[in-house]
Amino acid sequence: MFNILWLQAGSCGGCTMAALTAEDRGLIQALKAFDVNVLWHPALSLETGEDALGILQDVLDGRQSLDALCVEGSVLRGPGGSGRFQMLAGTDRSMAAWIADLALRARYVVAVGTCAAFGGIPMADGAVTDACGLTYEGDEAGGLLGSNFRSRSGLPVINIAGCAPHPDWICETLGLLATGGMEAAQLDAFSRPRFYADHLAHHGCSRNEYYEFKASAKRFSHLGCLMENLGCKATQAAGDCNIRSWNGSMGSCPDAGFPCIACTSPGFEQPTDAFQETAKRAGIPIGLPVDMPKAWFIALAALSKSATPERVKSNAVSDHVVVPPARLGESE
Repeated sequence: MFNILWLQAGSCGGCTMAALTAEDRGLIQALKAFDVNVLWHPALSLETGEDALGILQDVLDGRQSLDALCVEGSVLRGPGGSGRFQMLAGTDRSMAAWIADLALRARYVVAVGTCAAFGGIPMADGAVTDACGLTYEGDEAGGLLGSNFRSRSGLPVINIAGCAPHPDWICETLGLLATGGMEAAQLDAFSRPRFYADHLAHHGCSRNEYYEFKASAKRFSHLGCLMENLGCKATQAAGDCNIRSWNGSMGSCPDAGFPCIACTSPGFEQPTDAFQETAKRAGIPIGLPVDMPKAWFIALAALSKSATPERVKSNAVSDHVVVPPARLGESE
């Protein structure tokens, strides 16, 4: 039996909402396939009040083993480092203090979502809560537990970044830990599991034909590529979002007509421009594919646009296919 404890810090609850759709069975049932036992989850468990606090205290006192501590949401350290912006109900201790103590008991510590990983939305400019992630503040190492933190397994905090993360990322990470553990080599530079972070959100995007020809949408109802005008960062964002299905069917952000905002990345909550606008310099998008030299991209973009079929040009700025592909024996 692999025991996990799930706490919600400064959270909107979106990561739990995402987990409810795991494998069409929900988080609890999906994890049972890996012999994972949820000791307590604030939204999904029956225990409340003294019974819930008793579970946490048993872990702290060593009466209950803890394999993985899962934290959802940013840690609120304010005001003045007291953590009293978020107290655990029924106790006189801050959630930050509970997390710090329970992390020492856990074999693994898992940050569920970008807020727990990097601080996320609650640490954007203007926030007064002194929010942070477990071992990061944006892209800077530190956070609540410090950059040198290692759990009893010897691993750093495992960051399942995403706002919200795909439910499979949560289940597969916990499943890996329960059935054999993980090694440091299976985590990327930001301690995200590489099974999803080694992909780009761009991979498998249903709009890739439009991207290849640089045939761009001009507004959100259009079918074209969302990168040139509407702020899509899928060519820069870690994640296999467009390869996996969401909620039982295809349903990534670009599929739904909304640009990727790189929510798996530290600092996504505070882009240089509005989320739905592409930052440009001299008419050229600033955020180009991460692994392509800018000069090459510009040259290929010019070539692609010169070869764009009329079908692709027309469909890119329409909300439905107006010109179908040529059939065998036909010409465009």
